[in-house]
Formats: sequence, C-alpha cells, structure tokens
Amino acid sequence: MLRELSNSFLDEVQEIRIRIGKPLMLVLGQGDYLSPTLVQREEIHRTLQLMSRSSLYALEEELRNGYLTLPGGHRVGVVGQGVIEEGRIKTLKNISGFNIRVSREVKGAADSLLPYLINLSGGEIYHTLIISPPQGGKTTILRDLARQLSNGRGDLNLPGIKVGIVDERSEIAACFAGVPQRDVGLRTDVLDACPKAEGMMMLIRSMSPQVIITDEVGRLEDVEAIEEGVNSGVKIVASVHGSQMSDLEKRPSLLRLLENKIFERFVFLERKNGTGKVVKILDSQGQSVNSEKTFSLIQRGEEKCG
Repeated sequence: MLRELSNSFLDEVQEIRIRIGKPLMLVLGQGDYLSPTLVQREEIHRTLQLMSRSSLYALEEELRNGYLTLPGGHRVGVVGQGVIEEGRIKTLKNISGFNIRVSREVKGAADSLLPYLINLSGGEIYHTLIISPPQGGKTTILRDLARQLSNGRGDLNLPGIKVGIVDERSEIAACFAGVPQRDVGLRTDVLDACPKAEGMMMLIRSMSPQVIITDEVGRLEDVEAIEEGVNSGVKIVASVHGSQMSDLEKRPSLLRLLENKIFERFVFLERKNGTGKVVKILDSQGQSVNSEKTFSLIQRGEEKCG
C-alpha cells in the first residue's frame, strides 16, 4: 500500500499506526489515511521480528519502556500485555499494536528562534524551556539548537560551544548502536538511552558541557539535576509537554522551577496549521520578548514530526 502512494503524500506522513484487526493508518499533518484492509496478527508478529532483527531478548529493556528505536532514529511505540514482576512492568508480550513515528531532520529549524535565546551582549544562551503539545516540533527544534550551538553562528557572533545531550528516548540525536544518526554538531556529546537525571550529572562530572539539552523533563529527579546543572554554571535547554504556563504550574516539580525562576526563556509552540509554530516567547518575569505574534519554525512540507 505504501509503495503505491506518491512521494509527496508520503512526505506528509508523521506516524504509521498498526493495530490488530484495524486498518493500517497513516497520520498526516491534517487528518489521516486508512488502508482498505485490516491488519492481521501474523503481520504484527512479522513486523516485530523485523524491527528486533529476530532478537526480542536484546530489546527487553526498550519493550519495558514501551518503545523501540530503529535505525535513523524512528521511534516505535508498542502496546500489548504487560508482564509484571515485583509490581513493575518487566516487558510486554502479546504485542497488539505499533506507532511508528517518522523521524526527519530539518537543518535551520531553529534559525529564527536562536536570536531570542541568546544574550547578545554576553554571548551566552539563556536557560530555556520549550513548551509544546505532542508533535508540536519541540524535539526537532532541540536537535537543530544543539547543532547550531555546537557549530556556532557567525551572524550572531556566537562561537561553537560544547553541548551535551541526554537523549533518554533516542529521539534528539536519533542514535543507533550509540552513534547519532542526526547532525547534532561538531562539539556535541550524546548520552543515549540514559535517564535524564543520571545523564545530566554524568555529563557535568565527565564531559564539561557548556550547555545541556534534554527532552520532556518533569520528574522530581529531573528538576533536581537541572538545579545542580545551573548551580554548576551549565546552561540548560529542555522541553516539556504543555500548551500554556498554567499547564506547568499544575505539576509540583515544574512549579518548583518556575518559583525559583530557573528558566530565563519560555518558548511556546503549537501545531495548528502546521508543526513548529511559535506563539510566544516569555522571559523569567512572564514578559514577551518576541515582537511577532507568531512565526513558523518548520515550514509545511519540510518536516512533519516532532
């Protein structure tokens, strides 16, 4: 079915949803597309064998977390029956569905945003939190911010700096077998598939990063690691799920960061009329720092997955 579709149509695909007894579904930026036939259990089993290269045991840890990572950084959400051991999920069995999130790289996605995140007089990046609903483009933006900070921006008089990425879900650098599949910059070190809190502390102790970038913070240990990084003189760029400031204030761990004014820039993205649209950029006092009401970071037709 996929081979019969045009390349322009496939370029719009953000997700491929495969569920037993349901049509194969392609999720696009605006709506979805259903296959005329239903997915059979045998097809689910065959797909899993292909994804795991017939070695499910080697992927037990990933299955425990509910996802796999494929070459190229494509992340596959997995659902099925949980196997419980000592009150915790050990792995999944009787797999019933996949969500293949198509990973694409968009160099230049952060071009318009970066000037708002730099103290031009001091030449340093502000502690920044990117707030976005799912598939709003935050991971794509983080990836390009890492690349630009690492390589430097001559037009902004910004020299290349040492960047550390803690990539717990293997989405930012899209590592496969430990090697980044995406361009995250010349001076960037990546800790792949590592819990954020532990990874941030490991980088601080061993790699002397000037900036640490990580995705989807929220747990108390994440917050404590961010505070430790800030106190160590490291700049933090992170993301979180949400649509507005009140969403963050409802979460006790994030409220602690807000009350302590850790972040100096808050970037709000939305996914209406395309992925990666900045609706506002606020400073630590809640004041707007972007004169434009909105501007698009990821142009329609170039990138459809965040």
